[in-house]
Amino acid sequence: MSDVITETLDDYIKTQVLEAWKGPKTVPEQEYFTSGHRTCQGCESALVMKLMAKAAGPRTIILGSTGCMYVANTTYLSTPWSVPWMHTQLGSSGSAATGTAAGLRALMRKGKMEKERINVIAFCGDGGGADMGLSAISAALQHTEYNLLILMYDNESYANTDIQVSGSSPYGANSTFSPPGKERRIMHRRWKKNTAPMLAAGHPECKYVATVCMSYAVEAMNAVRKALSIGGPTFIHSLDPCPKGWDYDPMFSHELGELAVETGIWPLYEIEEGKIKMYGKSKRIVNGQMKRKPVQDYLLRQGRFAHFIDEDIEYFQAKTDEMWEKWLIPGVLPFSAEA
Repeated sequence: MSDVITETLDDYIKTQVLEAWKGPKTVPEQEYFTSGHRTCQGCESALVMKLMAKAAGPRTIILGSTGCMYVANTTYLSTPWSVPWMHTQLGSSGSAATGTAAGLRALMRKGKMEKERINVIAFCGDGGGADMGLSAISAALQHTEYNLLILMYDNESYANTDIQVSGSSPYGANSTFSPPGKERRIMHRRWKKNTAPMLAAGHPECKYVATVCMSYAVEAMNAVRKALSIGGPTFIHSLDPCPKGWDYDPMFSHELGELAVETGIWPLYEIEEGKIKMYGKSKRIVNGQMKRKPVQDYLLRQGRFAHFIDEDIEYFQAKTDEMWEKWLIPGVLPFSAEA
């Protein structure tokens, strides 16, 4: 056992370099998440699965925690995955990823399979990642000897069990357990948990943490490719508009993802080797090339905020402004236009 501990990861698994794709025309046609799923119309999380698998390629194992994307993607005798996949329990994406990576490494070390880089990706929803599975993800990010990616698709609720609030639900959102009423218009008063920077700040040996939105597909796929190339455990947090939980016409999923970024509610950034770098439209906002749109442009497009009055929108705008003007990683990293 001591011999295993002292040897480096590269003694057993070859490194890889997945080059960034320059634009849609450079993205290959091959699909590894195909027909056979039963997601809702307009489901952005299904797009996450499709593009995540495309970015990773065929030498990949997918581990899915219980949630929308497990239930909808594993109907009896039918699955859209054309790569190996496994169901994991609701809060176990981190432990499942570590165990799988460790198992592959052991088999390669013992000569029972060819030594090669096999991508290990565990995905979880915000309930299974930001809430129940946070401790397992934290443990996985500390095991730097294993290559793996944990991707949290965030539709901002426990959508699989009929839309209850999670730690990622935005302030004031209407849900099954937080409906507005005559006595209290705002039932859910917590601000959204800042999961990605919390994990980056708390796990300094984790080489790569990023936020993505599949409305910006090529940039998001390149984040996945970088996470799978850099070595060690990595984490990506994806914002996924949800027609059912957010209450809007499914045809506007892509547009709402764009608005989340353009209003500054969802900044796009990478934290690589401890250094934060904005990208896409968020970088243009930082550099003064474009102004943030008012948050009402985003909030009023969704039925879950239909009960908001002016003071609620003003509060949401003030909190978003505070994040941009004072902190990008609250209490940890001062905001700088040079970042």
